[in-house]
Amino acid sequence: MAERAIVSETTGTVWKIEAAPGDRLNDGDTLLILESMKMELHVVVEDACTVVKILVAENESVREGQEIAILDED
Repeated sequence: MAERAIVSETTGTVWKIEAAPGDRLNDGDTLLILESMKMELHVVVEDACTVVKILVAENESVREGQEIAILDED
């Protein structure tokens, strides 16, 4: 079990959460969607993983570098 935090690469608002704790994601799957400067930015996973925890809620503001989720890369 190798847990890893995912951080926001930009300041914005959580528009939609696409995954929940316990969900198994594959390379390229969307974790959540951020809205920043009127653009939708998909936060995608780069490797197969399991979502351990989502640290933000829809409509919540996030800042660059803020942890937004914890994944288990098994």
